[in-house]
Amino acid sequence: MSGLPKTRIQFYDEHPLMADFFGEVLSGLQHQPRQIPPKFFYDERGSELFDAICRTEEYYPTRTEQQLLRTHAAEIADLIGKQCLLIEPGSGNSEKVRLLLDKLQPAAYLPMDISGDFLFQAAEQVANDYPWLAVHAACVDFTVPLNLPWCPANRRRLIFFPGSSIGNFDPGQAEEFLRNLHGVAGDQGSLLIGVDLKKDPSILNAAYNDSDGVTAAFNLNLLHRIQRELDAELDPALFRHHAFYNEHQGRVEMHLVSQQAQTLKIGEQRFHFDKGESIHTESSYKYTVEEFVELAGRAGFTSRQVWTDPDNLFSLHYFDVGD
Repeated sequence: MSGLPKTRIQFYDEHPLMADFFGEVLSGLQHQPRQIPPKFFYDERGSELFDAICRTEEYYPTRTEQQLLRTHAAEIADLIGKQCLLIEPGSGNSEKVRLLLDKLQPAAYLPMDISGDFLFQAAEQVANDYPWLAVHAACVDFTVPLNLPWCPANRRRLIFFPGSSIGNFDPGQAEEFLRNLHGVAGDQGSLLIGVDLKKDPSILNAAYNDSDGVTAAFNLNLLHRIQRELDAELDPALFRHHAFYNEHQGRVEMHLVSQQAQTLKIGEQRFHFDKGESIHTESSYKYTVEEFVELAGRAGFTSRQVWTDPDNLFSLHYFDVGD
């Protein structure tokens, strides 16, 4: 990030290690069952498609969470108090945090993300739109234990983790991640987190199989990225998107299913697929309110408030550290 023009934000580049796309794809395809981590969905085209998913009629989480944040922003501000340090791991475009800023009036906002250029642009836009707000952006891998590069000792910390992103971790990984957040929150900190709820499987299946085929295009774009960036010999048209709610596991699974027997070549490696064999690309775990309160409790958090929409599609949890 050298050579950046002077701006209103403070930028801290911890030089996080970037994922090894080639290595992790090879490792995942050698695994049985085959799998590729969902973090590789988000090239430029994948990010555009995910934004489009959030606008589909069937995909309720984004609009439902946004409404919960709008409705309860004042209550959240009362719980944490003004002039907190607002920390957002995986801040992305910092869109949802804007629903809180006017009511919360934090002393500073600390967005955290692994993509330095994207983070810088989003943080700068927040600083421009909220000239009263101090913005300290940190380019870090927030999924591992970390020390905040800037954190005044006399400020209460509120960690904001929206978007039901916690569902992309399996429950054991989710508990470990929450323990990391517990350490970041400090002795007097709090956590505000969005969690998708268990519900009628037909609603979940529709949300991940929208009628416009946007989610299918998002899933298949992973193969286009592998083909393009890894110079792979494969035809994305020979796979189809398959998503379903696995009630036993309590998660929606996304797969790319081979429509015929075929062989993929990536580098010097060849991978034979039988017809119907799939690559598992994402899991999205769903919880009851009680299940998630228990999970967060094992990580050291105490539930103070839970808000849900009238249809009980989505939940917004406010936790404190400790008893």
